[in-house]
Amino acid sequence: MFRSIKNETWVFDCEWVPDPLVGRVLYKLDESLSDAEVIKVMREKGGATKENPKPFLKLVLCRIVSISAVIRKVKSNGETTLHLLSLPKDVDDPNQVSEKNIIETFLNAIGDKKPQLVGYNSIGSDLKILLQRALVHGLQIPSFFERPDKPWIDEPGYIENASTDWNVDLMKIIGGGKSSFPSLDELAVACGIPGKFHTDGMEVAEIWLDGRLQEIVNYSEHDVLTTYLIWLRLAHLAGLFDSEKYKSEQKSVAELIKDLGEKPENSHLKKYLKVWLQLRKSMQS
Repeated sequence: MFRSIKNETWVFDCEWVPDPLVGRVLYKLDESLSDAEVIKVMREKGGATKENPKPFLKLVLCRIVSISAVIRKVKSNGETTLHLLSLPKDVDDPNQVSEKNIIETFLNAIGDKKPQLVGYNSIGSDLKILLQRALVHGLQIPSFFERPDKPWIDEPGYIENASTDWNVDLMKIIGGGKSSFPSLDELAVACGIPGKFHTDGMEVAEIWLDGRLQEIVNYSEHDVLTTYLIWLRLAHLAGLFDSEKYKSEQKSVAELIKDLGEKPENSHLKKYLKVWLQLRKSMQS
């Protein structure tokens, strides 16, 4: 369990799909095959069955297509600010859409800001795919891997120091044995927080193949808002927020979503807020 909340916290979520380029080379597939056909082969090689046609593939065989983060900062005067970051910012910009740019931008920002990281299965999946795919692209991001000469100093360590106050994996804290790990969707709905009410993670590859990247970015934003709300709830459970502060923090999230939802391109956030308010009401009745 984490024992503190840092002055800057990034709650984040990554979305990825099977990488057809790696699949073609690894399995020596004909260049004439479409990306969809290559992904089908990758899934077959990954153990697809009739009951499970879309198995979880090894992370290095996948490419990151979107990253979202809710960034919470506490200023020197005690004021708290929230910001929703999504990569790519412009899905029509080929440079921003490239996986290399998404990973490099995100990891450099973490290396520069040194925030407390929070995710859901982030230690086992999100951080590992970021690491593996950074290797694939031959990136160099020394600031992300910086550690103090004296290891007992309370400073970030995102890869080698799992489950610290700087690297919070909510699933590892909440879950127990394999059968008792709740999915993000299950935990969220039980807590009166929106789960997967529009898109499911199993559909992301097909959405990407259809060229509907903005839908994936929107889906990632939904997931990261949900993860953030669960983090707030766990922090309240642990006494890191008293009841009044917890209400204030939730209100800040609602205001962030409402402000962003005023823009026509963010109608999905407006829907998220509506579902959240309905769930809170129904779960309290």
